[in-house]
Amino acid sequence: MKIARVFPSRTSMTPDDALAFINCPPPMLALPEIEEVHVSVTFTWDIPRAEWLAKQWEAVGVPVRVGGVAYGKPSGEFIPGMYVKYGATITSRGCPNSCWFCSVPKREGRLRELPVQDGWNVLDDNLLACSEAHIREVFSMLKRQPHPAKFTGGLEARILKPWHADGLRELKPSRMYFAYDTPDDYEPLLDAGRMMREEGHTVASHTMCCYCLIGFPGDTFSRAEKRLFDTIKAGFMPYAMLFRDDTGKRDPEWMKFQREWLRERIVGKKMNEYWNAPSGAGSEGIA
Repeated sequence: MKIARVFPSRTSMTPDDALAFINCPPPMLALPEIEEVHVSVTFTWDIPRAEWLAKQWEAVGVPVRVGGVAYGKPSGEFIPGMYVKYGATITSRGCPNSCWFCSVPKREGRLRELPVQDGWNVLDDNLLACSEAHIREVFSMLKRQPHPAKFTGGLEARILKPWHADGLRELKPSRMYFAYDTPDDYEPLLDAGRMMREEGHTVASHTMCCYCLIGFPGDTFSRAEKRLFDTIKAGFMPYAMLFRDDTGKRDPEWMKFQREWLRERIVGKKMNEYWNAPSGAGSEGIA
């Protein structure tokens, strides 16, 4: 079936094929032949626009459906290239944790493994929570891809094992993202950094990255900055992830702060300054 996918906003994962659209339907003469329209909504704050877009697409004269993770319903099987661009893959859904800021367990349940589909950018909610057999199958799949592996979905430091770290080293990924969201994440992050280095991963390569939640209720700039520098101390390149509630609103001052901790060149400079500090402040975390 020829399905047009419509997205109310573009992200780095939005498909870019001829049947993917970011707005109202084009003039009928420019519209490819389609049999159905799916309006896919990732963020809750995009729901009003998505439902408005659905009404615009009804003029095409084919069935129009609206859905996506923003509606809080479990996702189905993963279809490569359908709702995320080719190269991205999802091999499991759900997470055994219950983090206060995360909707994944409420939407997807604790964890379910999916058939492993080809791709090099793994978007799983919590890949390392899967069975050993599943993870090894994913690693084997990644070895035959035309591009280096990338783990954008996140790797949980608390459950990282030496064989995980060894398998990741063999893959030579371009990026691996861990997470430091709550205070009790930090000791596991330190342990994961040491384990990764023991298995041959190098801090200087900037492939070991870490999402850091900032700007949540009660957070301050000084506390957030300390967590970001602590992430460097653990041996990871930090990427500040600004908290957003269901409305999507963001404080302009927090957005400005976030930009200083998102741009790789700026963050890389902060890391180098930390490691090369005359006081030796950077030596403890990467020894």
